[in-house]
Amino acid sequence: MSDLPISPAQTASDDGHLAVRMCGIDFKNPIIPASGAFGFGREYESLYPLSRLGGISVKGMTLHKRDGNPMPRVAETPAGMLNSVGLQNPGVDYFIEHELPNLLTKDTVIIANCAGSTVEDCTEMAKKLNRTGVHMIELNISCPNVKAGGLAFGVDCQSAATVTHAVKNAAPDKPVMVKLSPNVTDITAIAKAVEAAGADAVSLINTLLGMRIDLASRRPILKQNVGGLSGPAVFPVAVRMVWQVANAVSIPVMGMGGVSTWKDAAEMMLAGATCVQVGAALFQNPLAPIEIIDGLRQYVEESGISSISDLIGGVQPW
Repeated sequence: MSDLPISPAQTASDDGHLAVRMCGIDFKNPIIPASGAFGFGREYESLYPLSRLGGISVKGMTLHKRDGNPMPRVAETPAGMLNSVGLQNPGVDYFIEHELPNLLTKDTVIIANCAGSTVEDCTEMAKKLNRTGVHMIELNISCPNVKAGGLAFGVDCQSAATVTHAVKNAAPDKPVMVKLSPNVTDITAIAKAVEAAGADAVSLINTLLGMRIDLASRRPILKQNVGGLSGPAVFPVAVRMVWQVANAVSIPVMGMGGVSTWKDAAEMMLAGATCVQVGAALFQNPLAPIEIIDGLRQYVEESGISSISDLIGGVQPW
């Protein structure tokens, strides 16, 4: 088939061939802009209807407003980028009052991404979100856990399980999807821990830790010294980890990490992902999610498969 997707102007509304179901929620297609790359969607509405998307994972939120890290906090890398934005956001109450009402009119699945430095912060946010119309909570456990001496929740099985259990209890009416850190020795151990603690799904991967150094000043380019690596450079690592986790747990997996084309998305689904998030690609091509959706539709039509769901976990290992 052609490598070129159908242009958005030529595309009809999504049909059942691209529909997927995850955690009891129907997605019209499996493509979702990733948290941190899409804000709250307002900037993209002039480019295409947000209803074209399978869902939106909104900007990561904390209990209170955060200004983020000092600049410089973004650096270009070969086949990707580093960032140490530091979860700059207006806080969960602002989101609920000012952003969520608009998002809930867009006829797409809304995923609230939240993070906290303590279990108490995470549970308080979960309680607030449980009373709203968001469809799913994505719990980012890759943030520093202050009470554990700066250890990230996501790199320790017990910490990951503890915060997952607390958030699930605080938001019993919402599916809780835990976003996993790749900066671990065995990501399947973390995935199994959060599954046992009550997670309804997992999403992965978050960014890999990286660093760039300015030769003239001999200082790191990022003010925080290190940052999260995203973009095509991390894609093979993401596919590997999605495949490993999908074969280690029984809950659904949402894949992400370097997805830029419809072929990447299809590959991620073959590895075991039910849905696929698109992040860094948006900074180079704001139309990337729409082009990926159109490419997947054309692939389904030309391949003769009945549904995109047929791809999920379909890889045939040697």
